[in-house]
Amino acid sequence: MPLSCGIVGLANTGKTTLFNCISNTRAQASAFAFSQSKSNIGQINVPDERLYKLDELIHSAKIVHTTVEIVDIPGLAKGSSKGEGVGNAFLNDIRNVDALIHVLRCFDNDQLQHIEGSVDPVRDREILDLELQVKDLESVDKKIHKYEKLLKIGDKDAKHGLEILTKYKDHLENFQSARTCPVDAKDKIYIQDMCLLTDKPVMYVCNVDDKSAVTGNKYTQAVIDSLKNEKADILIIAGALESEINELESKDDRLAFLQDVGLSEPGVNKLVRSAYSLLNMQTFFTAGPKEIKAWTIKKGMTAPQAAGVIHSDIERGFIRAEIMKYNDFITLKTEHACREAGKLYVEGKNYVMEDGDIIHVRFNV
Repeated sequence: MPLSCGIVGLANTGKTTLFNCISNTRAQASAFAFSQSKSNIGQINVPDERLYKLDELIHSAKIVHTTVEIVDIPGLAKGSSKGEGVGNAFLNDIRNVDALIHVLRCFDNDQLQHIEGSVDPVRDREILDLELQVKDLESVDKKIHKYEKLLKIGDKDAKHGLEILTKYKDHLENFQSARTCPVDAKDKIYIQDMCLLTDKPVMYVCNVDDKSAVTGNKYTQAVIDSLKNEKADILIIAGALESEINELESKDDRLAFLQDVGLSEPGVNKLVRSAYSLLNMQTFFTAGPKEIKAWTIKKGMTAPQAAGVIHSDIERGFIRAEIMKYNDFITLKTEHACREAGKLYVEGKNYVMEDGDIIHVRFNV
């Protein structure tokens, strides 16, 4: 179940620099607005020290990280929903991702002109939000017309559907995003097929200069103040600095560089944790002499559903799961010791997976 996060923002905010420092793919960063002709796609290995702790005990032949797909979507501009800048062609790329990483420019640089003429991340966020809201309003209007026709022919569900869609329409017309529309979870079924752009979960990355990497600056404080009434993750990352650190081949060198500038971990770690939290995801492990592998699932998934992430045949033939908790295994050091201590649990189809579970599935196809 690979996650997909889209990096969005206005042109010249540092999106591609951020993409390059977290992705296994390198894209050409440019000081010229609208120089990208297509979205850049890459993957990042989800950093998880637990894999290496497990390997210290199992000595597996291979360690396999779970991954997140990162899509660097070309910079948008005021009027993008109507064809300005790169036009609205890339808005469809936003529809195809699970979550948005909205990069806001929070640094001054006379050599890198801002397309709006000045640095103001709060204004920039509002510009992009408005473009996505306009596009969503078009989609909602089309569906309202469809439900109005259904109502005329006596469709029983059309009246309630129309009420919910009208609530979304009013919300969007008041410059609010679909994700904050006050509707019951069960009523979201009426917008599910539209993949509304502003219904996607979003985190904000304040891209700062090197000296603001630890404490932030006046621009990041303005962003924090503007979002104080929203439950939003706000990360402060120095994209250019992270890019320099990422160029170092040695893990020890990267750690030393981070410590020199007062950082405790790379920005990619913070990004991935936020993405997991945003999308309600967690990790489980399979472990053996051939490989130790991390897998991503939604919180609340059962053991058979987790087995299906490994392979559909395993879910189909699921009999039971043998589960060890990560902390128990690290403490007791072997599967045998876990079994002897009563810390190896045999679970059936109703078992709900927990983060860090080490699973061995018994199945028959």
